[in-house]
Parts: sequence; structure tokens; C-alpha cells
Amino acid sequence: MTTREIAPKGRGYLILNSHPTGCATTVERMWESIPARKPDGTAPTVLLLGASAGYGLAILLAGLRRHGIRGIGVAYEAPETERRTASAGWYRTAAAAGLAAANGNDFEFVNADAFSADAKAEVLDRIATKLGPVDYLIYSLAAPRRTDPETGAVYHSVIKPLGQPYQAPSLEFEDTTARVGTVSLAQADEEEHLATVKVMGGEDWEMWVEALAGRGLLADDFTTVALTYVGSELTAPVYRQGTIGAAKEHLERTAAALNDTVLADGAGRAYTVVAGAAVTQASTAIPSIALYTSLLRNVLGPEGWRTTADQAVDLWEQLSGARPLELDDKGRIRLDGWELDEGAQERVRKLWEDPAGVLTGDPSGPMWFYGQFRELYGWDVPGIGYAGPVETAVPWPDSQP
Repeated sequence: MTTREIAPKGRGYLILNSHPTGCATTVERMWESIPARKPDGTAPTVLLLGASAGYGLAILLAGLRRHGIRGIGVAYEAPETERRTASAGWYRTAAAAGLAAANGNDFEFVNADAFSADAKAEVLDRIATKLGPVDYLIYSLAAPRRTDPETGAVYHSVIKPLGQPYQAPSLEFEDTTARVGTVSLAQADEEEHLATVKVMGGEDWEMWVEALAGRGLLADDFTTVALTYVGSELTAPVYRQGTIGAAKEHLERTAAALNDTVLADGAGRAYTVVAGAAVTQASTAIPSIALYTSLLRNVLGPEGWRTTADQAVDLWEQLSGARPLELDDKGRIRLDGWELDEGAQERVRKLWEDPAGVLTGDPSGPMWFYGQFRELYGWDVPGIGYAGPVETAVPWPDSQP
């Protein structure tokens, strides 16, 4: 037992200490928000890369609760140290594993750097030994750096515009008070551009598919999807037209390349999935996204907002064949129609003209964002008592008896 008193510490949109009970509760509440479905006797085998946060976690929980999936989830999370708690994703994974076990799902979790050759070998060995061919490979990784397993070169991703500098309003918090500031970014140079594509593009996704194929682990009707984002014209200069957007375009080209090569002649199918706006640890790192997401929430309200769990349910309905695939003219699965509805976007554009005035008149969106951001780390979760010590030494699922 390792109980200790902890408090959130960090700065900006980074919190260093996570609350284990708060993190577990957010997972349990997401689970309960997903409509359960009676099993139909099938249990698709899934390899989910990036299973501890954001859309990856939502896709995991929706797959477990509604489709009885079995398989392996991979995440790269930090254990507890003397100075810090374990990462939020560590605690979320432990909670997800408990729910999977209680639900009767045969699902394992591996804590490893999915970019590495060692992780690929370990995961594929487990699949070959315990599971057999994979029906779905879900690729939902977001990382600040990647080591090329073939050359050993280390690449770091950056969030910068391409072609010209970027300046726009941004959402900042001082304690619990929201204010509008300004973010200014220099344009990326070519090295930064290419490095970001190396980290966040489709190269690693392609390696995973090729590795599965090389081991004979692609099931009949194999499907793989990778998560991407398009977003609004308001954030396009720093996102879709910036370094991250370049990486996402490479990811989308990789889907076409996979379909033409390793998955050709009926061996499988690859798609990118355009998800909608969300408050995730990855999205909070993108300048202006917090403000845009807050204004979008102001416009849509809770009734119009689609959570990551809502979108994950939608994705599984399409992947499983319960509903037809909603493909755009580039062959991408779309989950973001609710966000990019022209009426909603027009209202957001009007708010964007005077975001400081919005905060004065209706701060509900920004304060909702603040609460969602804190909950990512298990803090300010309704119903949780934060006074007194808490057990922080939560074991990784594989080490549980």
C-alpha cells in the first residue's frame, strides 16, 4: 500500500500529478454512457494502438461493451515515482482492464513504445500465441517523438504553421479564471516539417500492418483504421495547413498505399477516420484549439455535443456493418458532421470575432473546457473526495493476480 496526499501540479495545459480514483471514475462513467448490447456470439480480435487516452480509449470501451471484442491494447505510460504519481493513462488502463474482466472480455494490455521493433515483436508474439488472426487494427497514437526502428534516428514533432507565421486568439486560465490571450508561432522549417511527418504520419501504421501480414496474422476481411482530424477553417492555419496537418495528409495517403500493396487483392482494407472535436491530452497541446472547442461547445450545448464515446459507438456501428460506411470523396470515414455543420460553424465564426466578449457574456463553454481538461488527469471529477491520502501504487493490469 502506498497512500499519500497528492495535489494537481503543473502549468498551462500540463498537469504532472494524476488522481487514481478520479481517473478510474472517468473511465467507469464513460463505460456507463455507452449503451450496452447483447453479445451475438462473435468476438472480433482487435489490436488497439493508443488504448489509454482520447479516442483510443473510447473505441476500446465501446468495442468491449457493445461488440465483445478480445485482443490487446498498447499504450506507453509512466509508472509512479517518488516525485510523481503514475500517469493518468496508467490509471485509466487499470480501470479499463477491470471493466473488461468484469464484462468477460479476453483483453490484455501492453505498456510499451509502439514505435519500437521490440514492442512489435512482443505484441505479435502474444497475438500469434494466444489470439490468432486480427480482425481490426485501430491506430490511435499521438506522441511528441519517435525513434526510427530501422535507423535509430530520433524525430520530434512540432506544432507550427507552414509557409507563414501564425497569430490568433487563445484561451488561457489563471487558476479557474478564463481569459483570451494571443498565440504567435513562427513558421516551421523544412526539417521540423519532415520530422513531424515522421512522428505523426503513416509510416509506423504501415509498419504494423506489414508486420501482421508478415506473420500471417491478418484475418479474412481484415480492417485497419487510423484516426485523423480536419476541423474548422478557423484552426486550419495551425492545424490542417500546418505541420500536424501535413502529417495527417501523409496518414491519409498511407491508407491508399496500404490498399494498393499489402492489403490488395482482398487481403483487407484501410481507412482513415475523421473524428470530431474533443478535449484530449493531445488536442490541448494545439494552440487555439482550446478556444475554438470552447466556442463550439457554447454553440452546440450539451445536447448537440458528440463525446468521444458517442463517436466511438458510431465508428463501431460502421466497421461492424450495422450501418453503411459514411465515406467522403477521399475515402475517409467521417464522424465529424455534427462539428462541421455549416450552421454551427457560422455561429462559431461570429463568436471568434470577439472571443473576449463571449467570455464576458457566456463563459459556459470555456469553463466546461476547463473542467474537461482537469478531468483528463482525474481532478475535479464530480463526486470524488480529494481531501486526505489516496492509494497511488496501482499495478499495471498484467501484474494483477
